[in-house]
Amino acid sequence: MITLRPANQRGHFDHGWLNTYHTFSFADYRDPAHIHFRALRVINEDVIAPGRGFGMHPHENMEIITYVLSGALEHRDNLGTGAVIRPGDGQRMSAGTGIVHSEFNPSPSAPVHLLQIWIIPDRDKLGIAPSYEQKSFPDEEKRGQWRLIASPTGTQGSVKIHADASLLVTKLAPGQSLPFALPAGRYAWLQMARGVATLNGTLLGQGDGASITNQAALTLSVAEDAEEEAEVLLFDLA
Repeated sequence: MITLRPANQRGHFDHGWLNTYHTFSFADYRDPAHIHFRALRVINEDVIAPGRGFGMHPHENMEIITYVLSGALEHRDNLGTGAVIRPGDGQRMSAGTGIVHSEFNPSPSAPVHLLQIWIIPDRDKLGIAPSYEQKSFPDEEKRGQWRLIASPTGTQGSVKIHADASLLVTKLAPGQSLPFALPAGRYAWLQMARGVATLNGTLLGQGDGASITNQAALTLSVAEDAEEEAEVLLFDLA
């Protein structure tokens, strides 16, 4: 079964410096029907104005992934990490027993557009030491195929998360299709980062999401007359 989560039904707040959409309940957005899906707790689509950002703030016991769509985001934390996250990068922060970090748009003129993702860690991974990891995943590794970005084992060069969940990304040109076989007993969430595509005949546009249950064979397709390529995130979940 594929259940659509339309983009225009997400929580939305425009704070001037931050324009944000919440797929699941977050901060002042409360929706009992959309608190999480399996271990997937947060998908926030954020646009941060030039020279603005989130000051130092704490997290604990959460696997946090930042996926930048355009622009750049500067990360700093109390582990001593200083990094700039750009499109194509996979960034993972394991909050564990506690981490304090900031996220800032260093550009004086361009906004940064990103997805902020939180995944609940496995029960036996609660209370681990906090850590940070970042890798680059070139577009050619995503075009027309699934590229594993995050996984429990760090296989295929992915960043390692402390949860029984994997994140795959693809970029599909007009006219392309791509299958995915969901193993028995697994669930999935598909998030449209850019463009328009169909998932087993269900049409999804930018910002739309879809939960997937009891559906082993998936096919993602982009119409031949589409105006742009589709950029899609797929979460394989326990």
